[in-house]
This record gives sequence, structure tokens and C-alpha cells, in this order.
Amino acid sequence: MSVNPTRELTPAQHALAEHLRLVSSGQIDEWIELYAADGTVEFPFAPAGVPTLVQGREALIAHMRGFPQTFDVKFVDVKFIETADPRTAVAEYRSEGIALSTGKPYEQTVITVIRLDEAGLVEQFVDYWNPLVAIEAMTPDEAAGGQDVSWPSER
Repeated sequence: MSVNPTRELTPAQHALAEHLRLVSSGQIDEWIELYAADGTVEFPFAPAGVPTLVQGREALIAHMRGFPQTFDVKFVDVKFIETADPRTAVAEYRSEGIALSTGKPYEQTVITVIRLDEAGLVEQFVDYWNPLVAIEAMTPDEAAGGQDVSWPSER
């Protein structure tokens, strides 16, 4: 993951950078430790069949458990947008990788907003990604529409 190292990160920026590092390295058991017990991950643009809101550690771990078997991805060119609150971070970054089931590229630009609770744990993570990129990456070339785009753990 590439983050501009010229300045110290705020607590929320650090949590977001850790989120990206742990997800891209498949460390889901370590990733969940970043989240508050009732923390949420939101996907405002999620396609049919993928939840728009996942809440609580058990639901989050169940949702993300299959990610490392679905995508091999790195997050690069992380650019933080300054906020007035050190417990809130906004970042734009790119994913570079492949969908493991098809070998097709999974590359897109994402904007994320993260908010920490008073204990410094993630209470809200909002991921603005393009589901069409994921659908295309996970759809075999010979397949028609209607492809199941859920992570393997949700099937």
C-alpha cells in the first residue's frame, strides 16, 4: 500500500491505512480488531445480492471472511483529504489486483469515509466503490448476466 509518508497520520487516517493493509494481506482476524463491537461497514452502491450495511463484529467477520479467496488486491496511491476531526478520515485510493476465480483484473478508484469512536475503534466505514468493476472481474468471459457476486462465505 502506498501512502504519502511526508506527515504524521491522524488516528482515523492510521485506522484506514491499517484497514487497507490488513484486507489486502488477507489478515481478516487482525482486521476485525480495528472495529468497535457494533461497528458498521456500508456499501452505498452495492449491487443486488450484496448487503449495503453490515453491522457488528460477527457480521463483519462473516462478510469479509471470503475476501482473500475472492480477490488478490493491493491498495495504492492513497490520498487523504483533510478533515477538521482527527476521528474522521476521507481517502481516495486505487485497487490493483485480480479476481481469483477468473484471473480478470480488479482495478478501480475508491473513496472511503471512516469514523472512529472515542476509544479509537472504527464505528463507521463507508466504502464508495463501483460494483460494476467487481461484477466484471468476477464474471467469466463466457458467462451471461446474473452472475453471483457475493464473497464465497455468503453463498
